[in-house]
Amino acid sequence: MVQYLTILLNVSQARLDLLFRALGDRTRRKLIARLADGPATVTELAEPFAMSLPAISRHIRVLERAGLVSRRIEGRVHHCALDPQGLGAAEAWLEQYRRFWEGQLRALARYIERS
Repeated sequence: MVQYLTILLNVSQARLDLLFRALGDRTRRKLIARLADGPATVTELAEPFAMSLPAISRHIRVLERAGLVSRRIEGRVHHCALDPQGLGAAEAWLEQYRRFWEGQLRALARYIERS
């Protein structure tokens, strides 16, 4: 059981590494923001950027590996969509720290009220 939990924790950590690495790039964050408005083709995603389609495709592959984007291929057209569950791992990780800081702020408020 302990070995299973260790493997699960390592997988989760590896997933977080992929996720935060993907989010660490401004272009990829812009692609995610665009896909939040709805699905788009790679060509449509590339329009506002001064970079080649292969470069945009590399960014999309990083987002796919991180679980943030899904891609469907019809012939030569690649359709991309935001995977709303992709941010779940980051949300869960951040939630731990939100609870911590809320607890710290409540303790500070109690301290100030007593002073």
